[in-house]
Amino acid sequence: MAKENELVIEAKVEKLQQVKKFVVSQLEETDFKMKTKMHLELAVEEIFTNISNYAFKTGVGEVTIKTSLSDDKTELTVTFEDGGIEYNPLKHKDPDVTLPGSERKIGGLGIFMTKKVTDEIAYKYEDGKNILQIKKNLTS
Repeated sequence: MAKENELVIEAKVEKLQQVKKFVVSQLEETDFKMKTKMHLELAVEEIFTNISNYAFKTGVGEVTIKTSLSDDKTELTVTFEDGGIEYNPLKHKDPDVTLPGSERKIGGLGIFMTKKVTDEIAYKYEDGKNILQIKKNLTS
């Protein structure tokens, strides 16, 4: 049976370190590479910061972060759930990173990087919640 954990936390940028620590702590039982840890931290930072800054028009909402480590400890799944404004970051076209920064449109680079450093990313809106899930292979 996969090992699962959950953290419910206010969607505030000030909570980012706590969120990153929670997710990275799931790697303790694995033989992970430093690159894997850095990729996970980057993805978690991007997703949590976007939720904190944009999901809730007024006030502060909560984010539920669930982690699931595969039985063979080779894959970590991280799921972010929030009751904020419906928003699918995957429906937007990736930025043209071949253009100089001054010629690129603002936005989209963070989710682009998240796609590059994770092995799978999926979004759905269900029961009034944004649900964004990333998967990371811990052996590569």
